[in-house]
Amino acid sequence: MKKAVNKRLYRDVEFLTSIRPYRNYQNLEALEATSKYISDQFTSSGYAIEEQQWIAEGNEYKNIIASWQKDKMRRLIIGAHYDVAGDQPGADDNASAVAGLLETARLFSENHPELDYGIDFVAYCLEEAPFFTTKEMGSYIHAKSIYDQKEDIVGMICYEMIGYFSDEPGSQTFPVPELAKIYPDTGNYIVVVGIEKCKTFNETIHRLMSEQSGINVEKIVFPDGSGLAGRSDQRNYWEFEYDAVMISDTSFLRNPNYHKETDTIETLDFEKMTEVVNGCYHAATKLE
Repeated sequence: MKKAVNKRLYRDVEFLTSIRPYRNYQNLEALEATSKYISDQFTSSGYAIEEQQWIAEGNEYKNIIASWQKDKMRRLIIGAHYDVAGDQPGADDNASAVAGLLETARLFSENHPELDYGIDFVAYCLEEAPFFTTKEMGSYIHAKSIYDQKEDIVGMICYEMIGYFSDEPGSQTFPVPELAKIYPDTGNYIVVVGIEKCKTFNETIHRLMSEQSGINVEKIVFPDGSGLAGRSDQRNYWEFEYDAVMISDTSFLRNPNYHKETDTIETLDFEKMTEVVNGCYHAATKLE
């Protein structure tokens, strides 16, 4: 079985972080360059591309969708947002996750796993402010569309910041003392984040990722989607009663470069990113 290649992850992050002006909601040409790159990468892996378009504040934005085994009625969604917050390169947030999404799609194309469900790889626009939590988020647009079409959904896996790790003791923080007592304070692991009503799905993804990942995989189950639990695109699938989890390096609880100009490619650990993708690919091929 072919596994993730860190040089490909690096290449994707390098391109995405080099786009100028920065790929925020105000820079439409930058977003177009980003979506074209994503489309080209999917196409080079053998996928047909679907664009999902909508209007927000008078401008057109798009999700890019590539589907594996499109003939299957049951679908698993794997997604990541490609826009950034403000004027910064967004290496971890969220080029790392887009690279993970593209590499996961490549692994399906290369390994051709036979599953009784299909996979939809979705690159979202407008996750960041000022659209976060609104119905103009790309993930809300997508989640509502599959709900309206009454699609049979296995679940949703959201890649959100998967590239920043540290072996320094004390590098991992938690705002809640109870969590700080449970989880390691060295930020060298990845976390599967879910909520109580999706607990079984969360535990399944955690178990399956742990089987095939060369990185420690932790899990957190929050009572509901408010607060830390709902800080990315998985929140919109919960709204439509779909099982969903977020795969994350815990964002600002670990990464001091969050939403800053210092969120650069040099701060990422591509060896660990590769293992995150390997674990997620394995999980995505073993669901029932």
